[in-house]
Amino acid sequence: MESVLNPTGSLAAQSTEDRLYRRVAWRLVPFLALCYVVGYLDRVNVGFAKLQMLQDLHFSETVYGLGASIFFVGYLLFEIPSNIILHRVGARRWIGLIMVTWGFLSSAMIFATTPNMFYLLRFLLGVAEAGFFPGVVLYLTYWFPDARRGRITGMFMTAIPLSGLIGGPVSGWIMLAFNGEQGLAGWQWLFLLEGLPAVILGFLVFFWLDDRVSDAKWLSGGERVIIARNIEAEAMGKANPPLLQAFIMPRVWAMAGIYLSLMMGLYGVSFWLPTLIRNTGVHDTLQVGLLSAVPNLFAIVAMVVVSRSSDRKAERRWHLAVPALFGAVGMVAAALGSSDTWTTIAALTLANVGICAALPLFWSMPTALLGGAAAAAGIALVNSISCLGGVFSPYLIGHLKDITGSTDSGLYMMAACMCVAAGLALAQPAKLVNR
Repeated sequence: MESVLNPTGSLAAQSTEDRLYRRVAWRLVPFLALCYVVGYLDRVNVGFAKLQMLQDLHFSETVYGLGASIFFVGYLLFEIPSNIILHRVGARRWIGLIMVTWGFLSSAMIFATTPNMFYLLRFLLGVAEAGFFPGVVLYLTYWFPDARRGRITGMFMTAIPLSGLIGGPVSGWIMLAFNGEQGLAGWQWLFLLEGLPAVILGFLVFFWLDDRVSDAKWLSGGERVIIARNIEAEAMGKANPPLLQAFIMPRVWAMAGIYLSLMMGLYGVSFWLPTLIRNTGVHDTLQVGLLSAVPNLFAIVAMVVVSRSSDRKAERRWHLAVPALFGAVGMVAAALGSSDTWTTIAALTLANVGICAALPLFWSMPTALLGGAAAAAGIALVNSISCLGGVFSPYLIGHLKDITGSTDSGLYMMAACMCVAAGLALAQPAKLVNR
């Protein structure tokens, strides 16, 4: 069968397209991934700040869990309108604006000295970040057809573990080295210094990104025609229902269920990883940061390998389900071996590898089903529903820890969610999600 990417079937033409798409990938993906590294770190660095913040401000585990969770309430409320605005006004202006806004709000977390101020700033940070991730997922559909999008999304989403790989040691070092400087606690310096890069990158977005392929002056006219032709050919096979109809499509809600389950696991690990490591007897913040890098290093490798395998075999369901089940096993193992540092690190590495490897494979599924404005709304809806994972997971783990004195029950809950994600993925018809 001749590929949509190469209607002529010519090996020479295919080679030319491969080189073209590699060039486009190197132009867009590293920069967008860097933006996501900064954004994701601003979202979850509260997990490191917690190591000092709770004692300084006399917050309970439940207060921390609610503050971590309330970010996603703002995210949930504003994600769909934010993504529709991006579709209409373009990526450059909208992504640049929201990055500058969330950078200032993240730095403003230094003023969170009461529970209510903590909740308010976390809520506003969620509002500001709401359009970035689904906006980038939508933006990539303007450039890459589905057959290439698995590895591209995988490359972009390595930003999640990369933020932990870089952010863990850096966060630990900031809190240790700057604690008490200029009258600010280490956790305040953490928020201040890690919020500023988003402001800088937000201004750079305006100069680096192009809203559409037709605007890309760094491509020749013929190259722009090739990319546009492939996207248009693929769009003919996608559903593009009226905007409101995208909200009631059963398949879209099934996708939301899969991603919600994955997010329950991801945010549980992201917000509680430093605490789980400290519970094994490691109290130095720099050591906690260095150890937290280990699960993220392996996750980066797994995301690249699994997404490439999925594109090569044109298969999505099993490439998502198997890693999700590995994630469940890792969480159960972390609960069973929670008193030993290296057993916990090994278990959390398996859990993080499983969760992160499944994420880019998921986004190859809904983007293969929808096009046009329905894609903007559908992607945002799926990601918005998944925010409930961010709302409930950190809060429930904190609440369960206050009640039971242990994080084990929270880990078992997250393991169950990963099993649900695997089951829902396998329930999707292969002909709809595989390419």
